[in-house]
Amino acid sequence: MPEEERHAIRIHLDRLLAERGMTLTELSAQVGITVANLSVLKNDRAKAIRFSTLSRICEVLRCQPGDLMTHDPATPARTDRTDRGSTP
Repeated sequence: MPEEERHAIRIHLDRLLAERGMTLTELSAQVGITVANLSVLKNDRAKAIRFSTLSRICEVLRCQPGDLMTHDPATPARTDRTDRGSTP
């Protein structure tokens, strides 16, 4: 595998949390996922997300998956090797 992988998926967790007046810690408690794993997702470092996790986040935030993430091929994110295997 290459040292560096790029992807063009953007996560808009910060915006959704701000719109709902919710903190990452509150979301973590309601979704049942650690703050650390949500932080990986929020900071565009996740390599994958389980559908069960996505479903719980969407239920709590009252949103659709397309509200949470978008595809932006013009600006691929840079990820590093230490993030491999992170699947919130």
